[in-house]
Order: sequence, then structure tokens, then C-alpha cells
Amino acid sequence: MASFDSVPEQGEAKRLLAAALADGPAHAYLFHGPAGVGKRATAVVFASELLGGDPRVGRRSHPDLYVLEPLGDQIRIDAVREMRRDLHMRPFEADRRVYLVFGAHLLNEEAADALLKDLEEPPEYAVIVLVADEVGPLPETIRSRCQAVPFRRLSERAVRAEVQARAPELTEEQATAIARVASGRLDRAERLLDPAAAERRVALLETARSVYAETFDPAAAAARLLDGARKRGAEAKEQEEAAIEGLDLTAREAEQRVRRAGRGAEREELLASLEELASWYRDLVAAAAGADKALVHVDLAEALREDGTLERLEGAERAAELVREAWRSFEEFQLSAGVALEALFVELRRAFSGVLVSR
Repeated sequence: MASFDSVPEQGEAKRLLAAALADGPAHAYLFHGPAGVGKRATAVVFASELLGGDPRVGRRSHPDLYVLEPLGDQIRIDAVREMRRDLHMRPFEADRRVYLVFGAHLLNEEAADALLKDLEEPPEYAVIVLVADEVGPLPETIRSRCQAVPFRRLSERAVRAEVQARAPELTEEQATAIARVASGRLDRAERLLDPAAAERRVALLETARSVYAETFDPAAAAARLLDGARKRGAEAKEQEEAAIEGLDLTAREAEQRVRRAGRGAEREELLASLEELASWYRDLVAAAAGADKALVHVDLAEALREDGTLERLEGAERAAELVREAWRSFEEFQLSAGVALEALFVELRRAFSGVLVSR
């Protein structure tokens, strides 16, 4: 299991993959679990081990490695057909060829059908690794032909260790707060360390507190959350534009990739904002109960003790549930974000309507 030491935790996944390396790999694997918990990094390490520990795998330059990623918001059939043509080429250097399909949950129906044919009768030298943030969109016919490798959210301890390694200047309370807000995801923790993300977090929590202030505008609160999501989307577009410089992409492919990065980042930022909003109101409940050790926002414990009064306890419990319901709706359905968020803040205001005070 030493080859996976660079990947934090994920003991079950590491055991399965170590056994595969020792006994010989299956023809196909499905790495599944939340984003930001190490699936992609583990897939690259696994591919490297399958190809003899060659460092070129990490640079994606090994001739027996093939990487397929979404362009736009889907993996389309043309991309799978191109991979299928490569799939029937024998290895150049190694004993096998390895195919990494990142974002496999974004396979559209035609692409999934095309991939299924090769999962049913793969060449003996091929190992296909699908990496998916969720398994629901994948047809059962594909799932059943892959060995499942589950990934879990990381522990607070593991995330905090990464945060402290990257930002040793933070206090213990600040590092713990970031680890707890990240909810077991290293990608979120990394973003929260960015100064722009830190500013968005300040604005988000000011919005959370304004709900039970004397004056409050639900439309303005919704606009602040949307503004934060759009800023994150713009950052992601810039990062993707830099990442694809020099790649052999058509103008359309480049545009789709940049647009997908922006849309995905906006959606992720909005969902993360709702999670943190819910955790703030949950923290009010903990503060009112004197359970300081249970706080997510431990770096703001003083403000929570000030706001978390017994009079607000019932409203805070209701508010946390309202935000969790909104999160589930955004996760499952395509909603008009502006309208849905304004409606949410109207309901949050009502939850605290009996205990409004000026701050």
C-alpha cells in the first residue's frame, strides 16, 4: 500500500487497489465518491503502478496511458469513439494500456452505450478506470461491469493537517474552522485558503447574521450569494483558460471546456455557500446550548455566543432545516437560482421573526 501514501485516508480504496496490484487487475474499475476526496489522484497513482511506476504517468505523457475528460458539460460519443480506436492498439512499452475516464458521471446516453461495448469485451491488455462523483447517472449495465472502489469524505483531522501544511500561519481555530467548513473535501479547503474565497466567506456569514437583524432585504441577500458564485465562476474560467493553453483543442472544444469550468464552479460555490449557511444556523443552536466544542465556525465563537441566544433557538433550528431543504432542491433539480434564493431568505426571515434585534 506504500504507493498510495500520498493519498490521505481512503483505507478501503487503498486495500482494494493494493490487492489488484498484487494479484493482477480487473479489466475495469469505478472510483466513486464525493468530489475533492482524492479519487483523481488515486487513479493517477494506480495507473502509474500498473505501468511500472513510471513518472511520465503523472505528466500524462506515457504512451500507454489514455486520459479522457469531459468537454463542455458532457462526455459525448465522439470522444468515446476516439478512445475506442485507441483501445484496440497494443501496448507500446508496458505490458498493458491504462484508460482513465475522469468525470464518468457526465457520459451522455450515446457515449455510455458506446463505452459499454468495450467494457463487455475489453482487450486483455486494457485496464479502464472510470472516475465519477456520483454513480446515479451511470447505467447499471456499466456499473455492473466495473469493480467498485468507494471513496469517502475525509476526516476533519486529515483536512486540518493539509490546511496547516499549506498555511502554517493560521491559528489553530482558523485551521479547524476551514477543515470543518470544507466538510471532508480537500478541494474546498484549498479554495477557502484563497484570499478571494476568504472574502466571500466573510460576506456570506454577514448575510447569514443579517437575517435576524432589525432591517433585512431578502433580494439583496440572494444577490450577494449569487455574486459570490459568479465571482468563483469567473475565477474558474480564467484558471481553465490558462490550463488549456498549448493543448491541441479546436476553438469550440476550448470554449466548451472553459464554459463548463465556469458553470461547474458557480454551482459548486452555490452549494457550498448553502452548506455553510446551514452550518451557521446549526452553530447558533450549539452556542445556545453551550456546546462550543461542536461549533463549525470555531474562529467566530464569540460572535456565535453573542447571537446564539435561547430566544433564537427555535428560529435557528428551523433556519438550518430550511437551508438544508434548499440545498437538496438545488442538488437535485434545475432551479432559477435568483428566485429560489430570494424565496429562501424570505422564509429564513420568518423563522426569526419573533426575535429580531438591531446589531
